[in-house]
Amino acid sequence: MKKSGIKDAEKALVLSRYYEDARELARRLTEWSKALEADGRRFVVCTGGGPGIMEAANRGASEAKGLNVGLNISLPHEQDPNPYITRHLSFDFHYFFMRKFWFVYLAKAVIIFPGGLGTLDEFFEVLTLDQTGKLSKPIKTVLFGTDYWDKVIDLDAMMEFGTVGPRDLDELVRTNSVDEAFDIITRELTENALDHPGGIL
Repeated sequence: MKKSGIKDAEKALVLSRYYEDARELARRLTEWSKALEADGRRFVVCTGGGPGIMEAANRGASEAKGLNVGLNISLPHEQDPNPYITRHLSFDFHYFFMRKFWFVYLAKAVIIFPGGLGTLDEFFEVLTLDQTGKLSKPIKTVLFGTDYWDKVIDLDAMMEFGTVGPRDLDELVRTNSVDEAFDIITRELTENALDHPGGIL
């Protein structure tokens, strides 16, 4: 194997834990949602519909025998919907702004796993909408994977420079733990979202 191939394999191995974490968290959240007593008050997992971490979350929800949504996007190198999306809940978008609108419109909570520029775009979109009062309700945002995110973005530095304030990050929580993420999300949904039937996360 070439040296570059070994480095790529090592990088993939480091990120592979996040696949399993996303799969486990989505499975547990789906099982929790299905066990809710209130009729029609269920939450479903929604992802970008592609491979990798997106596939992991759809897969976990599917393994819990729950409905799950995929919001796919047409790209120059076609991104095919992953096979775990609930068939009638797989949607294709041409424009990123419309896809992001539907991500946020029904969201009751957001979990951001390690990803690339598209993930950063979606993450900062949610923070910006919250900061500028464009959301109809606060959306709890869990930044999952502190090993990754602490290297990729430094929100504390932005606070030091005064470009964001503590209030701008009120709804943001960082964690490296599936258990902690599960507890945060289920507590948030129980306290603030059960009065509003239906939702995605």
